Amino acid sequence: MMITVETIIEAPIHKVWDAWTNPEHIVQWNYASDDWHCPKAAVDLTPGGLFSYEMKAKDGSMGFDFAGVYDDVIEHKMITYRMSDGRAVEIRFELLDGKVKLSESFEAEGSDSDEMQRAGWQCILVNFKNYVEALM
Repeated sequence: MMITVETIIEAPIHKVWDAWTNPEHIVQWNYASDDWHCPKAAVDLTPGGLFSYEMKAKDGSMGFDFAGVYDDVIEHKMITYRMSDGRAVEIRFELLDGKVKLSESFEAEGSDSDEMQRAGWQCILVNFKNYVEALM
């Protein structure tokens, strides 16, 4: 099953793209709640390139690497990748009257409810939106 989350960002496409793909920015917004953070990010934004984001609870009690390989990259338009467990993700960047609609669709995993997964990914998008708009 595919789950889609989305947001509208009031920023130029080049700023949105850079904040989404640049490790210096990713570590600033890539977490679902304030008690987590992303201390490290590595990105090779090319088809076949790898990415890895270190996700950790701020208190050190939990952590994991969110990693995968890019399948397709069309600058300012789309990114597709496969997570390390093989699930597919598609991210679309769409221009809307000077704003950017960012949509992220991902294959659900079986251990957490679809609603929990949707909520977590949506929280990360809200952090992203707030981060990018604060840069403006």
